[in-house]
Amino acid sequence: MMKIFIPIYIMLILFAGCKENPPVGVDGGAEIQLFSVWDSVQQDQSTVTLPMKNAKAILTSEYGTFVKMTDENGILNLSGLPSAVYSISIRMQHPSDPSILLVGSLRDVQVQSGTKFIDTILAKPISSFGIAINEVYACGPVNNIFFFFDQFIELYNSSDSVKYLDGIQVMRVSGNSAGKGAGADEDDDGDIDGITYIFKFPGNPGEHNIPFNPKMFQVLASDGINHKSTLSNSVDLSNADWEFYNQFSANDIDNPNVKNLINIRADRTVDFLIGLNDDILVIASGADTVWTDGIDIASIIDGFEYQSSPTLMKTLDNRVDRGFALSPSRYSGQSMQRRDSGGDTNDSSLDWEIIPFPTPGYFK
Repeated sequence: MMKIFIPIYIMLILFAGCKENPPVGVDGGAEIQLFSVWDSVQQDQSTVTLPMKNAKAILTSEYGTFVKMTDENGILNLSGLPSAVYSISIRMQHPSDPSILLVGSLRDVQVQSGTKFIDTILAKPISSFGIAINEVYACGPVNNIFFFFDQFIELYNSSDSVKYLDGIQVMRVSGNSAGKGAGADEDDDGDIDGITYIFKFPGNPGEHNIPFNPKMFQVLASDGINHKSTLSNSVDLSNADWEFYNQFSANDIDNPNVKNLINIRADRTVDFLIGLNDDILVIASGADTVWTDGIDIASIIDGFEYQSSPTLMKTLDNRVDRGFALSPSRYSGQSMQRRDSGGDTNDSSLDWEIIPFPTPGYFK
């Protein structure tokens, strides 16, 4: 047998050619250091800047959302972060008034691996003045029969006083796909456009027949029945406070034990159903009843947009809400809920989170 000898230097050249060059940099090495403070007005009317001790910090980026806490000095130190553009919110209850939320935020914070971003966040008081959309269950339970009829919207009164629901409108805003998109002020005339469904509570704005007590929930069901009779892992909504009953439909379910919201669009003759992955929901005072040319922004109480991907375009007018929430997968049985009951900073990107199961009428 013939033996083949390869010179050592040739072997070294071949071996070196098979090796890959090491990476010049490793992602995940970015750092953020934030000092969070708020201005406290003292009894003598002087102002003292205090740290936001043990405050909740919420960070969102293309990699998702995570929550951390500041330390006793109001400092947040984060390391090992991937290079990305972050939105950051730091919040805590006012130490002497739980109805007030102290909120500071930064948007479009760009950090690169190997760098450290340092800044100060000054929190401002946001009063929990009233009614807000608190939970939206849209995606349907886990199933393979395309069942999603157990949807509901939950409202919460975060104030310390009784509010009244008389004449308040509840809308789905998913039309107007052209131009600026659904929920945008298409003609720059102070309203949002694309109203597809609009229901209302009985009565008129200013009347006091439908009290909404402080720190309480109101569940608005698509159909106020026990959906578990159809699918065991769905939601029992037979005890909902209200249901979207369409009086212009011959087939809509009407549970006589659940009060009815009233359809004010006679051309809509089907159930009030919302998008499984994306949609815009708005509640308004009812002062603007001419929905055909849009609903006046000045009359809007709260708005909520949700999308299936953080890269999708936001269309709801920024004066109603500055962000949008990420939605769970279809037929996952998950729900969307505010991180704090009624905690509305007008930035749904930071205010909302996905929870593992729906919680109609209570907070997880």
